[in-house]
Amino acid sequence: MNVNKRKLTWALMAMATLPLFAQKDNMPSGLPGSLPPGVKPPMLEGVGVDEHLGRAVDLDLTFIAENGYPVKLGEFFHKGRPVILNLIYYSCPMLCNLILNGQTAVMKEIPWTPGKEYEVVTISIDPQESFDLARKKRETYVGTFDRPAPGWHFLTDKDGNAKKLAEQIGFHYRYDERQQQYAHAASIFILTPEAKLSRYLYGVRFHARDVRFALAEASENRTTMTVEKLLLFCYHYDPASNAYVMFASNFMRAGGILTILLIGTFLYRMIRMERKRTLQFQKDGIAKERLA
Repeated sequence: MNVNKRKLTWALMAMATLPLFAQKDNMPSGLPGSLPPGVKPPMLEGVGVDEHLGRAVDLDLTFIAENGYPVKLGEFFHKGRPVILNLIYYSCPMLCNLILNGQTAVMKEIPWTPGKEYEVVTISIDPQESFDLARKKRETYVGTFDRPAPGWHFLTDKDGNAKKLAEQIGFHYRYDERQQQYAHAASIFILTPEAKLSRYLYGVRFHARDVRFALAEASENRTTMTVEKLLLFCYHYDPASNAYVMFASNFMRAGGILTILLIGTFLYRMIRMERKRTLQFQKDGIAKERLA
């Protein structure tokens, strides 16, 4: 019984320390990352996603294809084929690769082929990136797709059209000159064959059922509002400028909640074990009295 009490004490001590970690985002003024809860750091002001369901994008916007030739966005929209669109940048050190990894993983789970049942268009928001980098990125991800994907296109910017397209779909991002990186949210967009926004999907992991339903709805020119919007931001901590760490911050919050649930489960089980042992001791004592 002493062992159980010791475990219970340690669990309570661990639970008591959780608020210290939870308050990291609400540290006193003057410390790195000091921001009140719910307030974005200056670099992330204006960064996020506004849903514009039913809005049509401009199919005359021109980009540079993997082969180095200009191509209009409209060339990737065909009758009956919805489009998965994502805006990233190929040299991104963090979140963009996670988005592409998650997108590739869920596409593998769907028995449809890019270029047959749907199209995929990945566009760099960095005007400095070349089509050669887009080609290498395509080779990497199509190579891991394990089957032909003729309908997955990797494009680069031309004449600032990536920014124009981003504003049309409600994808707001900013560039930090000092760190030379983009602050942006993690999301992909589903468009109808007529180039209208049908669905927004957030995060870096996607459920096959959600993506399949989204594509099916888009193919029928239907739209679906997102019920739960969890935004992950790509932005790195810079001690020199006292910038704020925002990379996958929602994952950290989710981790804190999970920790609380695990400790709560542990406490519940410990209390149940303690009660069972107490009852067993009482039964054993009554049995001994009867035998005596």
